Amino acid sequence: MLPIAEVIRTKRKSIALIVQRDGRLVVRAPLAASDDDIYTLVNKKSDWILSKQKLIRETYPTYKPKEYVNGEGFWHLGKIYRLEIVDGAQEPLWLDDCFYLARTVLPQAAKVFEQWYRSQARQVLTERVSWYSEKHGYPQPVIRITNARKRWGSCSDNGVLSFAWRLVMAPMPVIDYLVVHELVHLVEKNHSKEFWSKMKLAMPDYQKRIDWLEVNGNLLTLD
Repeated sequence: MLPIAEVIRTKRKSIALIVQRDGRLVVRAPLAASDDDIYTLVNKKSDWILSKQKLIRETYPTYKPKEYVNGEGFWHLGKIYRLEIVDGAQEPLWLDDCFYLARTVLPQAAKVFEQWYRSQARQVLTERVSWYSEKHGYPQPVIRITNARKRWGSCSDNGVLSFAWRLVMAPMPVIDYLVVHELVHLVEKNHSKEFWSKMKLAMPDYQKRIDWLEVNGNLLTLD
């Protein structure tokens, strides 16, 4: 029996098997589906699951935890900048042709980077949400920057848009996709045909942007 990382039961009509970027198997099942129903399908699809996990290992880049050493790469707006640790710096961290980190804050480097990314995320996402809201006639929503690890963005019932600060590491077209995605959720709460029709109208190449995130999303982190 292949290991199942998580079973998510919703009002869906059928069982779906999802192999995550890290190779974990997640099962989405109807509320009435029994454990036996799930295990039977997993066993039946075991060859497909194993081949999918193998493909993921071969396709997705492997993430290496940050060490905060000279020459290490950090993402910003889809580009990788090398890190240089400097002495006598007045600022803890800044970006120019590379990331410059003051040696004095090296013990707190992860926290300093996260604070910098959060600030950048609020600035970039506020600008892009405002621009797309005006362009497509959506109301200007409240924006929250979060520490979410499993979701890049979300739209609450009261119209608050939340985005993970890690999103600012992605290229601008990918950021724009998430912005438009959540704006459309202001009027289409579910991923219905109407939702994807509005996405297609607003952003015809949205699938290409999803594909980039699927392949590279696991790299956009400091963990």
